[in-house]
Amino acid sequence: MPKIACLFPGQGAQYVGMGQELAAGCPPARSLFDRASAVLGYDLLELCRTGPENRLSATDVSQPAIYVASLAAWEKLKAEEPSLEADVVAAAGLSLGEYTALACAGAVSFEDGLRVVMRRGAAMQAAAQATPSGMVSILGMEIPAIEELCQKAQSAGRIQIANILCPSNIVVSGSLAGCEAIERLAAEAGAMKTVRLAVAGAFHTEIMKPADAALAEALAGVELRDARIPIWSNVDAQPHTRAEEFRTLLVRQVLQPVQWEATIRGLLAQGVDKFHEIGPGRVLAGLLKRIHRKAECVNVPA
Repeated sequence: MPKIACLFPGQGAQYVGMGQELAAGCPPARSLFDRASAVLGYDLLELCRTGPENRLSATDVSQPAIYVASLAAWEKLKAEEPSLEADVVAAAGLSLGEYTALACAGAVSFEDGLRVVMRRGAAMQAAAQATPSGMVSILGMEIPAIEELCQKAQSAGRIQIANILCPSNIVVSGSLAGCEAIERLAAEAGAMKTVRLAVAGAFHTEIMKPADAALAEALAGVELRDARIPIWSNVDAQPHTRAEEFRTLLVRQVLQPVQWEATIRGLLAQGVDKFHEIGPGRVLAGLLKRIHRKAECVNVPA
C-alpha cells in the first residue's frame, strides 16, 4: 500500500471562482461553506465565486477562504475514495495550510480552526498595515548567498529569509525599503529572477508582532486535540502529534521562517511515496518536483 502525505496550500493560492464546483457537486463540501458563513458573518462561497479579487486576496479574507476551500476539497476526496484516508500517514501545510492540516488530522474542529484562522488573518493584516512591508521570492540563488544579500540590504531596511521553499527558491520578508534593496542586490549578484509577492506584509518575521500575541490568545480559547497522524511543523520541519506542541509551534510560526524544503525531505525520508496537494492551486506540486523530481503528486483542486 502507498504511504500518502497530504499537503495543503498557503496564502496566495486563492482565486476568484474557487469552491463553486466543489459546492455544486459535493454536499459535504457545500456544508462546510455554509458552516463557515455562519462563523464568519458573511457569505464566503459567494465571495469565493465572484470576488472582487482585491477583497478575496486581503489577508483577513484569503486565509479563511483557503482554509475552507481546502477542507472542502478534502471532503470531496474522501467521498470519491473512501479507503484513501487509511493510507494517509502524515500531513503538512505551507504557513496557513498548517491549520488545514490540523483540521484534516482531527487536532482541531472545523469551526474552531476557522475561528483561529480568522483571528490570525485579521491580526496579520493589522500588523502589515502598521508597518508597510512585503515579501520577495529570489530564484536561482541558495541560502548562504541570500543571507549575505540580506546583510548588505539591512542598511536600507529590515529584511530576512522567511520561506525556504525548494532549491534555488527562497523568499525574503522585510520593510518596503529592504525589499527594494534586495531586489537590486539580487539582480546585481546574478539571481535568475526576483518576484515581489502579492501579500500584505512581511510574514514570518518580527514585523508581524503583535500578531503572535493575538494568535496565542485565540489558540488559548479553543480545544486542541492530539492528531491522529503526524503533522510536520513549518517551524522545525519535524512531525508532531501532541496538542500542546501545536499550540506553541503555531505561535512561533508567525515570526519564524517556513522550513518547507526540509519538511518535504523529511517526509520522503520517512518513506512517503505519494503526495496529494489538496486545495486551490498547484504551487506545492511544483515545489515538490524541484525537491524530488520523481515524487508522485496528485492534485485535488478546490
